[in-house]
Amino acid sequence: MIHEESQHRMTTTATSTASHPYLDGPPKQVPGFASLHRMVGLLLAEQAPPDARILVLGAGGGMEIGALAREQPAWRFDGVDPSRDMLALAEQTLRPHQGRVVLHEGRINAAPPGPFDGATSLLVFHFIPHAQKLATLRAVRQRLKAGAPFVVVHISIPSAEPERSLWLSRHLAFAGTPAASAETSLQAMQSQLAILSPEEDEALLQEAGFQRVALFYAGLSFRGWVGYA
Repeated sequence: MIHEESQHRMTTTATSTASHPYLDGPPKQVPGFASLHRMVGLLLAEQAPPDARILVLGAGGGMEIGALAREQPAWRFDGVDPSRDMLALAEQTLRPHQGRVVLHEGRINAAPPGPFDGATSLLVFHFIPHAQKLATLRAVRQRLKAGAPFVVVHISIPSAEPERSLWLSRHLAFAGTPAASAETSLQAMQSQLAILSPEEDEALLQEAGFQRVALFYAGLSFRGWVGYA
């Protein structure tokens, strides 16, 4: 259900969630997308109890929570997302698990204080402005139990040119971007996304207070880390 502070029922359309454009996107754009969810679940389960409460930053669409909920039938989830439309889609996607999921409209400060047994943020941090990244990471850590895992995955590529543009071009090619629109798409990514280098991302996690930060996933332009509160 969507949290009472932002409860909103969308009119059901004839289009099923299975064919929603947003749900079709990540599997095409992210190398090993299905396996990525399995890896995230494995890393969380190493520390989280059978009845864990998990915080998901960027829950819109519901794919991540759905994958974890299928693997762990006793876990409970609090999902946060600033988009009401995406939360409505997540609500539809997560109907089989609705008794274990609460969705909150907003950014990290809309999340309950916890403490949570683990947290995730997949394909989100390249959208968070540079000036807000550290505060967001600290807010996640404050909501975790001591030693709880945080798993984060997003675009992370070298800052220097020409390597940066080369990696973004590879990202677009993997996603199947038509050649005629590739340059426009590349420029849009350069101007609209707040992308750090892998070294900067890892340093930021450590500055936010996460311990034993380790890279567990690399797929073309994407990197993923696990750290512990």
